[in-house]
Amino acid sequence: MKEGFRQSMAWLHTWTGLVFGWLLFAIFLTGTLAYFKAEISHWMQPEIPVHAIDSANSLSLAQGYLQQHAPAASRWLIDLPNARDPALTVRWQNTPVEAGKRGGFTQKTLDAQTGAEIKARDSRGGEFFYRFHFQLQMPYPWGRWLATTAAMVMFIALITGIITHKKIFKDFFTFRPRKGQRSWLDGHNAVGVLVLPFHLMITYSSLVIFMAMVMPASILASYGTDREAFYQEMFPETPTPQRAAQASSLPPLAPLLVRASEQWAGGHTARVSVINPGDANATVQLSRASSDRIAYEYGSNLTFNGVTGQMLGATPDKPLPMTIASGFYGLHIGHFAGPILRWLYFICGLASTAMIGTGLVIWLGKRQLKHAKSGVLPFELRVVEVLNIASMAGLVVAVAVFFLANRLLPAELAGRADQEVNAFFIAWALSVVHALLRKGRTAWVEQLGLAAVLFIAVPLINLATPWSLGVTLAQGDWTLAGFDLTCLGAGLFLGWAAWKMQRAGSAVSVKKTPREKPRPITLEQEVS
Repeated sequence: MKEGFRQSMAWLHTWTGLVFGWLLFAIFLTGTLAYFKAEISHWMQPEIPVHAIDSANSLSLAQGYLQQHAPAASRWLIDLPNARDPALTVRWQNTPVEAGKRGGFTQKTLDAQTGAEIKARDSRGGEFFYRFHFQLQMPYPWGRWLATTAAMVMFIALITGIITHKKIFKDFFTFRPRKGQRSWLDGHNAVGVLVLPFHLMITYSSLVIFMAMVMPASILASYGTDREAFYQEMFPETPTPQRAAQASSLPPLAPLLVRASEQWAGGHTARVSVINPGDANATVQLSRASSDRIAYEYGSNLTFNGVTGQMLGATPDKPLPMTIASGFYGLHIGHFAGPILRWLYFICGLASTAMIGTGLVIWLGKRQLKHAKSGVLPFELRVVEVLNIASMAGLVVAVAVFFLANRLLPAELAGRADQEVNAFFIAWALSVVHALLRKGRTAWVEQLGLAAVLFIAVPLINLATPWSLGVTLAQGDWTLAGFDLTCLGAGLFLGWAAWKMQRAGSAVSVKKTPREKPRPITLEQEVS
C-alpha cells in the first residue's frame, strides 16, 4: 500500500510536470529576469542619465515642471528616482478625478538633476518580462488564471516529488557525469533539493498573491457580488475633497518628504500624488517605497492638505492575516533585496527554471530509449520533442532578439515598444518551425548556438552606441556595464552547451561497440 501510494505520487509528479512544464519554464524564466526589471529597463532606455539620488531636489524640479506645463490638471503623479531606476517621471490627468478610475494621463520623463525633459526611446523594458510571467500576454483575467493554474500544478509537482523521493537528500549528493539519462536525473535532483525552500516559497506565494481571484468563496459569502466593497475595506484610502473652484497656490512639496520619512521611521517616498493642484481643496499623497521592508503593502500612504500642509490621514496598519499575505507578496517580488540578495534570487530562479527543463528532458529521454534502434519517434513523442526545443532553447533565442531589437530598431519608430515585443514573439514562433524541420539533437545544437551568437552580439552591437561597455565601465555605470557583461557570459555558456551537445551527439554516432543495456531507473530515482 505504501509503495502503491508513492508510485501514484510518482505518476502524478510525472504528468503534471509534463503537461504544464513548457508553460512553467516560460513563467519561471521571465519571472527570474523580472528580478532585474529596473536594470533591464535602464539598459533599454539608456538616454536617461544616472545621478546621485536627491529626492528633495527632484521633487522640486518635477513640481516646477508641472506648474509650468499642467497648471490646470486635476491630478499630478510624480515618480521619484531611486538607486535602481534613475528616471524622474511626471504624469498628469486633465479630466476630473473619479474614485477608482485610471488612464487619461500624459507622461514625461525628466532629468533628475536638471529637470530637463528627456526623449527616451519607447520601450517596455523589464516590465515586459514582469507582466508576461503572470499575464502571459493574454487579456485580463485569462492570463492570470492560466499562470495561477500553472503555479498550482507546480506546487503539486513539488509536493509529489518530495513524497516520491525518500532518499531525496542522499540523491542530492549523487552526481554521475557523462552517464546520459542518469546525469540529467542527478542534475534534476540537485537543483530540486538545493533550492527547495525557494521553489516552495515562490510557488506558494504566487497563489497567495491571487488568492482573492482563485479562492473567492469567503469574499462572496460576506460581500456578495460587490467586490469593490471588499477592496475598499481591505485597502482604505483617505477621502479627498472635491475641487473648490477657488484658486490657491501650492506650497513647496519637498519638505513633506522629511515629514513622511519621520512618520515611516526612516522610510522613503516613491511617489507623490497631488489631487486638485492649485485649488483650495488640493491634497498631497505620499506613497512609501516598496523596497523599505519585506512586506509589500499596497497603498501605504500619507495624505496632507495641499494648502496648509496639515496631515489629513495615514493608511492604517493591516490586520495580521493581511500582514502575513503582504509578507509572502514581498518575498515573491523581492523589491526589498539589495544587489547581493537580488543576485541570489536570480540564481535560485534559474535553478527553478533548470529543474523544470531537466524534468522535461528526462521524460522524453526515457521514452526515446525504446525507439533508439528504429530511430523513428512516434508522433506524440515528436510533438513533445519539438515543444521541448522551442519552449526552452527557442525562448532563450527570443529573449536575445528582444534585447537586440531595442538597439537595432530606429529610436523614433512609431509604436516602437510594440515592435520589440513583436520581435520577441516572431523569433519564438520561428523556433517552433525550425524545431519541426530539423531533427532533435540538431535542432537543439542550432538553436542553442544561435542563442549564443545573439547574446554575444548584444554587447558587440552596443559598441556602436554612446553606451558601449568601455564607456559605461569608465563612467562607473555598473547597471549598463553589468547588463553587457551578463549577456556576454550568457552567450559563452550557451555556446559551451551547444558544443557539449554537438560533441555528445558525434560521440554516439561514431561509437561502434554495442552499448550496455541501460538499467531501469528506480522509483527513488524517478523525478520526471
